Amino acid sequence: MLPTIPGDRPEPEQVSFREDAESGLKAIIVVHSTALGPALGGTRFHPYPSERDALADVLRLAEGMAYKSALAGLPLGGGKAVIIGDPRTDKSEQLLRAYGRFVGEHGGRYITACDVGTFPEDMDVVAAECAFVTGRSAAGGGAGDSAILTAAGVLEGLAAAARHRWGTAELAGRRIGVEGVGKVGRRVVAQLLAAGAVVIASDVDETALAALPPAVEIAAGRDELAAADLDVYCPCALGGVLTARLAETLTAKIVCGAANNQLAEPEVAGLLDEAGILYAPDYVVNAGGLIQVAEELGGFDFTRAAARVQEIRRTTGSILELAKEQATTPVAAADALAERLMAEAGHGTSRAGLRVVSP
Repeated sequence: MLPTIPGDRPEPEQVSFREDAESGLKAIIVVHSTALGPALGGTRFHPYPSERDALADVLRLAEGMAYKSALAGLPLGGGKAVIIGDPRTDKSEQLLRAYGRFVGEHGGRYITACDVGTFPEDMDVVAAECAFVTGRSAAGGGAGDSAILTAAGVLEGLAAAARHRWGTAELAGRRIGVEGVGKVGRRVVAQLLAAGAVVIASDVDETALAALPPAVEIAAGRDELAAADLDVYCPCALGGVLTARLAETLTAKIVCGAANNQLAEPEVAGLLDEAGILYAPDYVVNAGGLIQVAEELGGFDFTRAAARVQEIRRTTGSILELAKEQATTPVAAADALAERLMAEAGHGTSRAGLRVVSP
């Protein structure tokens, strides 16, 4: 039986659970909001300890996708799906096809794509069973790996944060700690090195670390990385990394990374602010992948998608400036704007949005 929605979570529009004994599929789809359009969000394939853990994660992720779509200026809502299991051992064509039928039952209210544990080739299989799929491989008629533009967007957001903090977007010589060097993190590392930054990395996967360029310093783990002498902390693994304890010990002056749901608890945003650490909200800076798969829905053009990803710099800078003017956290400023955009769309109104400043 599906666990009940925690009392501290906003009510989503729809929560669906499917268990298919024949294929081994156990999945949850959450449609958080369709105020701006169909709910788009990836499928995370992960060995959650329990269904309750899976539900808590997918609820947070779906909410974040709704905010991300709104702030990226996309005509889309937010949703997310999780498949409970180990993708290394449980993934099969039969399971992915069963999942595709599950997605199809939502009639287009939910559009799926890749996330942790799923890849464009998996979406090709899902698409054999329903039309509401994006993030497909180039061979399957899609745009391919969305990690490319996700990483590019993180660098745009970081440039805005650096200018806000230090008066320059220049990253040369900055010490930047990257946690997680998987699909997105390794590309972030490559772009940071190209920008002249000093990169320190950590990952639970020793193979991923071994594949990094020799110039990258390796930290023994998350704690060692966070305690290192850093200018920027860049979380690119799973969420929940920004804890109250980390806010007390982190030396970095900026937190900006690709991971979703980085705040372990909402109050950590205030703790970071009190510690003088500038937090660029994850759902603002990591929107590049969403922009890419959204562009794919209308016939993909990489140049057009990349140009839209560059707008992440301006959006991030505007939110940071707004937070400063209102003496609030960047998270509060971003949340308020996203909620207003969704509410206005839901009521059919069109009022002035975020004031744009050049970062």
